[in-house]
Amino acid sequence: MASGLFTFRGKSSARADIMLGLGVAAALILAWEAVARAGFIQPQFLPAPSRVLGALWSMTTTQGLLWHAFVSTMRVWVAFLLAAAMAIPIGIMMSSYRVVGASLEPTIDFIRYLPVPALIPLSIIWFGVGEETKIFLLWLGTFFQLVLLVADDMRRVPHEYVEIAFTLGAKPRQVLTDVALRAMGPTLVDNLRITLGWCWTYLVLAEIVAADSGLGFVIWSARRYVKTPEVMAGVVVIGLIGLVTDQLLRAWHRRMFKYL
Repeated sequence: MASGLFTFRGKSSARADIMLGLGVAAALILAWEAVARAGFIQPQFLPAPSRVLGALWSMTTTQGLLWHAFVSTMRVWVAFLLAAAMAIPIGIMMSSYRVVGASLEPTIDFIRYLPVPALIPLSIIWFGVGEETKIFLLWLGTFFQLVLLVADDMRRVPHEYVEIAFTLGAKPRQVLTDVALRAMGPTLVDNLRITLGWCWTYLVLAEIVAADSGLGFVIWSARRYVKTPEVMAGVVVIGLIGLVTDQLLRAWHRRMFKYL
């Protein structure tokens, strides 16, 4: 019900949520168009949405924007899946065995505070200017955050669950797969969804390293010639891909964990 929108921690219908989201987005776009057309801000700094839409259409039909979007999406997913495949088992081990956590956590904490842009020269020295460097930078911005989130998810599994499982004769592997992983599943999927968004935030940074394809390359090339509508169009495409992906993952989460 829509009345739940005005209640603390209230609930509302999916239709009301969609209408509210679309209404606010439309209002922001109209306000943006009005400000741009009124001339309060120069077009080279803030082009109107209509100009951005025109640039988006032109880039799609004549500049292969869809191909660049596909390349960027593949890079992000390769780096993200690699980070997830490493972070999930390492994070579980860190919270399950104190010797692993005490050994790895200080180093991971140190590295995750390092600014990724500062590591670009090192990544070029290590991997050159090919795809490996782009994947590495995306992985770097994701793995060290995700592994600590996974470790926290594992720590939040109630100890009573583990004790009951051992009391009933379960072996350590069964406790991990049948108890701990099932208990941490909802928050784990949420954290994967969040860190996928973080991975996208490093895209432009990764694709300015000797790239000739990808949305980051498109945005950086347009910036060089002060083609602000094209810059905005590239940013909008990244936002749209992220929005669609996030909604799909939310739907998958609801389908997997219907009991929540």
